[in-house]
Amino acid sequence: MPSPDTNGTNRTLERTAAILDAVARSASSASELSRRTGLSLSTAHRLALQMAEYGFLRRTESGNFRLGDRFVRSALENAGLPALRELRDRTGETAQLWVRRGDERICLLSADSRHELRAILPPGSRLPLPQGSSGRLLAAEEEAMAELASTGWIESVGVRTPGLGSVSAPVTTDEGIIAAVCLAMPLARVAESPGRDFGKGVVEAARRIAEAIEQSNQ
Repeated sequence: MPSPDTNGTNRTLERTAAILDAVARSASSASELSRRTGLSLSTAHRLALQMAEYGFLRRTESGNFRLGDRFVRSALENAGLPALRELRDRTGETAQLWVRRGDERICLLSADSRHELRAILPPGSRLPLPQGSSGRLLAAEEEAMAELASTGWIESVGVRTPGLGSVSAPVTTDEGIIAAVCLAMPLARVAESPGRDFGKGVVEAARRIAEAIEQSNQ
């Protein structure tokens, strides 16, 4: 006979699976999740928020829930690596792809510079938000969003690590910002600023990744 704890675990898994099935069809508000799953509004909303914390769901700018980074990661990887390698080869600097997970950002992919002096953070690295240009972007920091609206990119100059700079641009789909492309480099190789030197190329790489993801979803 199953223990009470087992019954509780099974019930939670069933509810989690029901929510995943519901958002697989389309983005859903908490009230729509409640209707599709038969859960109460408070339960559906509470579980959805918890699932978003662990990357199983993500919230759009409108507050709806969609499948999270754990499910779109393979599409990001497939689209991201060629674009990052091309960006690295064109600039000579380290190109990375970062995603948000709760109050941290995680390096999903990295195409490392071939220079002996280079900026490196291997895939799987975690940094607290809003550190760095991609951290400011993924945290939607107010000043960073104003910078993004003005230039299309966000830069950091020796803030997180003295002597290093970076410039980041958002990977934006119809779900909103799902990742950030970051180019990181020693400031010794920067002529004007990370953004002015490399911003246009980083924006283009982010656009290419977004287009490839949208094509894969068609």
